[in-house]
Amino acid sequence: MTPSLALLLLLALVGCSSGQTVSLSCTQVPGALVQIDAGNGQVFGVNSAGMIYTLYSGSWTQLPGALTHVSVGAAGVWGVNRGNLIYKLVGAEWVQTQGLLKQVDAGGAQFISGANMNDDIFCLGNSATVSVKDGSALPWVNIEGKLKYYSCGPLGCWGVNSADDIYYRFGSTPSSCQGSSWQQVEGKLSMIEVGSDRSVYGVNSAGDMYRRNGISASNPLGSSWSQVTFGGRKFKHVSQDLGKLWVITTDQAIFKCQL
Repeated sequence: MTPSLALLLLLALVGCSSGQTVSLSCTQVPGALVQIDAGNGQVFGVNSAGMIYTLYSGSWTQLPGALTHVSVGAAGVWGVNRGNLIYKLVGAEWVQTQGLLKQVDAGGAQFISGANMNDDIFCLGNSATVSVKDGSALPWVNIEGKLKYYSCGPLGCWGVNSADDIYYRFGSTPSSCQGSSWQQVEGKLSMIEVGSDRSVYGVNSAGDMYRRNGISASNPLGSSWSQVTFGGRKFKHVSQDLGKLWVITTDQAIFKCQL
């Protein structure tokens, strides 16, 4: 990855309804990525050529293999490639697992979720994810509905469909990852991510980034969206972990913001 100069920027969280603005400090991180995921204190990403990187001691370290999407969380490190093949990082090697997905999420409580090339939704319970060691058959559960992006966290799962409609899934647990029912949430997003602290961020088709407000154990759907902006930039991907927001812009620049 090509190093670049660290740049301190100001990130403004603009409330859509209240008009309030909260300023955060963001630092540009050297390199270029098209997708990033943070979880369990680790950060992984892939670039436009499919090269895989992890952040180690403040520097990007390239891993072997090629992926289009990578995810890290309580269920470990998982990824998918251009052929929709699914891999789990076991030790220092990528082990192919059974199934096909175009997008995978390891942010659930030791369970895996994702969407395939037909927008079918799948999850894998915790008893199966922790024991994956080879390409043997896995008990993937097909969840009703169609989504192009699906992400889970401590208070449930969120997803978006091909029309960019947003949905929340009730009842997802480590042993019953399929959940119980859907509820549509107002707004339009093209991708969505649930953070380890329950936070929900997403990006729409115009490159605008949003944060869900008011999420709690008693109100897991939250109450409203706030737009996240800085420097007139447009965004492609976002992920949050341990009080840090990791952002990829449409020109593949990487930013780390302190929340």
